[in-house]
Amino acid sequence: MARRYNRAMLAGQGVRAALVHDWLNQDGGAEAVLEVLHGLLPAAPVYTTIADSARVPAIARWDVRVSWMDRLPGIHGRHQPYLALYPLAWQSTRVAGCDLVVSNKSGFCHGVRVGKACHVCYCLTPTRFVWDAQAYLRHEIVPPGGRLALCALLPWLRRWDRRAAERVDSFVSISGAVRERVLRVYGRESTVIHPPVDMPPAPAPAPAGDYHVVLARLVPYKQIDLAEEAFGALRRRLVVIGDGRDRERLERVAGPNVTFVGRVERPEVLRLLAGCRALVWPGIEDFGLAPVEAMAAGRPVIARRAGGVLDTVVEGRTGVFFSEPTPESLADAVRRADAVAWEPRLIRSHAERFSRARFEAAFDAFLQSALRERAVAGAARPAAAGGT
Repeated sequence: MARRYNRAMLAGQGVRAALVHDWLNQDGGAEAVLEVLHGLLPAAPVYTTIADSARVPAIARWDVRVSWMDRLPGIHGRHQPYLALYPLAWQSTRVAGCDLVVSNKSGFCHGVRVGKACHVCYCLTPTRFVWDAQAYLRHEIVPPGGRLALCALLPWLRRWDRRAAERVDSFVSISGAVRERVLRVYGRESTVIHPPVDMPPAPAPAPAGDYHVVLARLVPYKQIDLAEEAFGALRRRLVVIGDGRDRERLERVAGPNVTFVGRVERPEVLRLLAGCRALVWPGIEDFGLAPVEAMAAGRPVIARRAGGVLDTVVEGRTGVFFSEPTPESLADAVRRADAVAWEPRLIRSHAERFSRARFEAAFDAFLQSALRERAVAGAARPAAAGGT
């Protein structure tokens, strides 16, 4: 059984910790990371803007503390219209009486007020709709008035976001792509620690089935329609696992070769992954848990050559890349993958580099170091002041 490093060390040392997360009204990769962080620091309260335990069941057992935004009408179902209010919520949120605050950030939660605590930000991405607004607007359905309002607010949002980043003691990035973005956007160096992926038991050797799989939340920026078009042209079976606000549109334009199974239980996800020819990953993600989960099942990944998969997929050994966001480029990658004699055991072994146990060990070491550096800096300040 994997050792739980932080439970033994940080909690055992009496470190008072808090966790911070942007919003808890959807259950995706960010929330999976938060669940592992909470497992490492089980006594830590979780500060967030909004929370819905019906949508994120794990939080029903936690000490979750929400902001005033949780009372806004309709926000649990669709929080995007309120995005400009998040900085105001976070700058009015104060965490007191803690030695350590860990923010799990993709929005504005790194702007939380932490007092004298050591603040470590696990950066899933610099705020996407602020720093990559054109791409965000391209993939989201935003009314014209909303687009104008966002463009008008961008200068203020960017200034606020940078100032908040300056108050963070240490940044950890989830991938090399995010590390480059943190440096470019915030001017801050960061350490890469890849997110934790639960490793299921290695599946028994079995021949690949006659279908490919997409495993993702069904939201526009995932570009699942690209896979639909490519597989329609190839006349190949495609199984789409997941749910989300884009499902109705995707089902409407899908051909008869595409099957939507919705959100299914974990054993069924693992069964579908173990039996597929490959996982298809058409969008750009900052890390991407699903490609690692597919590799843990011994199956290769067909992915866009960008983002987090550059850290996780080895071309020709655990997957193939396509370079252009077109159905033709993806279809060519599918054909190239067909020509490779994949070795499931090698693919599985590679996936184990991203296990939960390795994350816990690396993150614990980082937190220990950050706390020591903060203590040394704090002890040095009075001495420096006395010597002037």
